[in-house]
Amino acid sequence: MKNEGIFKKICDLTLELGAFRASVIPVSDVETDRSFRDLCAMNTCGNYGRCWMCPPDAGDIDVLIERLRSYSYILVYQSVNELEDSFDIEGMMAASVYHNELTQNVRKALTEKLNVNRKLFLCAGGCRVCEVCAKKTDEPCRHPDLAMASLETYGVNVSKLAAAAGMKYINGQNTVTYFSGVLFDI
Repeated sequence: MKNEGIFKKICDLTLELGAFRASVIPVSDVETDRSFRDLCAMNTCGNYGRCWMCPPDAGDIDVLIERLRSYSYILVYQSVNELEDSFDIEGMMAASVYHNELTQNVRKALTEKLNVNRKLFLCAGGCRVCEVCAKKTDEPCRHPDLAMASLETYGVNVSKLAAAAGMKYINGQNTVTYFSGVLFDI
């Protein structure tokens, strides 16, 4: 693939920051599905209509998919954490906090070191920059420069994204895996 040197540097930096695996693939390899918006509307996570970066406030799914498709590449990275057992909710939450911190660290490092015209950071499971989203208190977003939508908000089929990036979606019994991505152009 063209630009392999810069892709390797991006992946190496992401791994140094604590990612389990990292890979850069063309955005054309990313499978999207607008039906993910229907899953969001079921509100299983409790953030539908309660977070500026989640549906429906994040924007029309077709517009978001078109925005995603306007980029050339995506850095896909994952964190994998061990759990005591498959019912270890505290372990899953701690892993989620770890992944969110990793995502913010990747954002900071790549903002400083990735010399590209455009980039869009997408996270796992919705924005967690603020402890309580300003949407819940009927205020504008407090940190629009840091806020991130999830991969799923943009219609990304994460299990297929994992395969396209050469990663496992499930990394074994008693583990939890989270994914994030950075869309960019060179």
